[in-house]
Amino acid sequence: MRFALSFRPLIAFCALLAVLAVAVVDADARSRVSFGSRGSKTFTAPPTTQTAPNQARPVERTMAQPSQPATAGAAAPPNAPAPAGGLLNRPGILGSFAAGFLGAGLIGLLLGHGLTGGLGGFGSILGLLLQIGLVVGVGYMLWSWWQRRSQPALAGGPSLRDAGPSRPMGLGGLAGLGGGGAASPPFVPTASDFEQFERLLGEIQTAYGAEDLGRLRQRVTPEVLSYYAEELAANTSRGVLNRISDVKLLQGDLSEAWREGNADYATVAMRYSLNDEIVDRASGRVTEGGPDEATEVWTFMRTPGGAWLLSAVQQV
Repeated sequence: MRFALSFRPLIAFCALLAVLAVAVVDADARSRVSFGSRGSKTFTAPPTTQTAPNQARPVERTMAQPSQPATAGAAAPPNAPAPAGGLLNRPGILGSFAAGFLGAGLIGLLLGHGLTGGLGGFGSILGLLLQIGLVVGVGYMLWSWWQRRSQPALAGGPSLRDAGPSRPMGLGGLAGLGGGGAASPPFVPTASDFEQFERLLGEIQTAYGAEDLGRLRQRVTPEVLSYYAEELAANTSRGVLNRISDVKLLQGDLSEAWREGNADYATVAMRYSLNDEIVDRASGRVTEGGPDEATEVWTFMRTPGGAWLLSAVQQV
C-alpha cells in the first residue's frame, strides 16, 4: 500500500503530461489530411526534394481508382469506405482510451482479477492515464526529434518563381523528373508556370479562409472543391471559422512534372508561412491557432490551353 501511495504523485504528473501533449498536438489548425488525385500517379509517392526531404504521406481521400487514372469530378466507388473528416480532422483520444481499457483488462486477466479487474479503483484509472501519457509523450518527443533532424539547414531559399528555363526544377534538381516512363512523358514547366503555382498557393488559402467557394471553384478541380465544401460545412455546423491570412511562400521546388493524355501535371513542394486561426462565429474570439509554418506537396493539373488547377494536397 505504501508503495502504491508513493507513486501516486508520479502517476498524476504523467497524466498531466498526457493532457498537455494532446493539447500541443491539437493546437495546429491546418489540415492533416492528404487528398485529391494525381492522375495515374495518385497512389505513387512523389520524389522528395530539398524543400520536402521527408516522404509525403499517401493520398487518404481520393476519387481515383488504383487501376486507372483519375478524372475530374469522377464519383467515388460505391464500396469505398467513408473518408475521414475535414480540415480539423484529427485522431481523437477515444481510440487511445479504448486501447488503454483493453490493456487494463488484459492485465486484470493475467493477474487473476478478471477482465475488469484491471480497472478497479482510482489507482487503476491513474495507471491507465500513465500508460496514455507515456505513449503520447514519447511518441511526440520522437516526432519532434525527427522533424528537427530532417529540417533543411537552409533557412530560406529561392521561391518557385526563381526557377526558369535554365533551372526548371528549382532546388529539386533533375532527379525530380525520374520515374515518368514512356506512359508519362516529362515536360519542363516554365518560369510563368512557377509564378502561377506561387500565386495559387496564396489565393486558394485566402479563399478558403473567406469561405468563398466561387473563388475556389476557379482555382481547384471539382474533386478538391467537394472536399473543401465539406470541410467548410463542418466548420459552419461547429460554429467556427478557419480564418487564414498572410500566406507567404518561403521555399519551393519541383518534385516531378509529366504529361498524361491531354493533361499536364506538376507536383511541387512548398514551405510557407501563414496566420491560421480558428474563430468562434458567435463571439469572434480566436480559440485556436495563430502564426504558423507548413510544408506540403501540391499537385496542379491543366488541360491544353487551360489554367493550372489544384488537384491534390499531400502532407509531409
